[in-house]
Amino acid sequence: MTRGRRFWLAFGLAVLLLVMAASLAVGSRHIPLPVILDALRQPDPRNDLHLIVRELRVPRTLLAALAGAALGMAGAMMQALTRNPLAEPGLLGINAGAAMAVVLGIALFELSDIAGYVWFGFAGAGLAGAVVVLLGRAHDTGSDPIRLVLAGAGLSVVLGALTGILVLNAPLELFDALRKWTAGSMEGRGLDVAAVLAPAVLAGGLLAAGLAGNLNAIALGQDLGRTLGVRTGRVWVLSCLTVMLLAGAATAAVGPVGFVGLLAPHAARIICGPDHRLILPASGLIAAFLLLTADIMGRVLARPEEIAAGIVAAILGGPFFIILVRRFRLVGS
Repeated sequence: MTRGRRFWLAFGLAVLLLVMAASLAVGSRHIPLPVILDALRQPDPRNDLHLIVRELRVPRTLLAALAGAALGMAGAMMQALTRNPLAEPGLLGINAGAAMAVVLGIALFELSDIAGYVWFGFAGAGLAGAVVVLLGRAHDTGSDPIRLVLAGAGLSVVLGALTGILVLNAPLELFDALRKWTAGSMEGRGLDVAAVLAPAVLAGGLLAAGLAGNLNAIALGQDLGRTLGVRTGRVWVLSCLTVMLLAGAATAAVGPVGFVGLLAPHAARIICGPDHRLILPASGLIAAFLLLTADIMGRVLARPEEIAAGIVAAILGGPFFIILVRRFRLVGS
């Protein structure tokens, strides 16, 4: 790693820590930094500001950073695998699978605790991803990104339609619970949700780091990758499982969040170059920064109420997506 790229990674980590500190301070009530430090080091249960920091701000800050990092790494892996600059985790049907499972969990088992959503959403995301891998036959070809993408898009449409039918015919309580989850919000999530997400992000990050060298070869093309000795089929299956783990856990924990997994890898590639051993951690840092920033903006723009981070991320990411599509079209023409 060159000195310049080490500098940018260290700079990114420092910026992320600053944004995490801002996330602890900003909200419906501004909390000064000395009070935050006291709340973390010597909490006073009679001080309401300390309770806000420890019970509300710390969990949602950790959750936004973890979910963003997971979505960023998952997006970088998908773009490398499919060699598609528009790829993101939702393309494999993961968001649709998680949403379907959460709807079933609430409708059939009357779940009201967000910790229960996480497990159902995670299982749904994993099953949907597995179905897409099987339908796309990534396990025995590993060479056709279009087939995998089409399988993911088709499954997303089917699951989205089934989810819509269930929600439209559900009681008002179910509709209200799903409205909060599908907005992609960190509000009301506790440390129990972050504790579920953290091991998944750690395991997914380690798997992604182990696959980074092979992704460099596959990004050059399937045939060239085989020439370089990469077992493309195995890399495809392991990478898809890693994406399911990362994006599935993040989606289950905070709801569907678009564009973060699309934007972060592009920014990381501009800063770090084409080496996925750098792109993957940089994408995680940048995506965590983006989701935290979206969450803070949602709290500031609608104070004392708030806008869900998923909605803010979509508003910020939409113009970038259009620019990317137009650039892609112009290059293609």
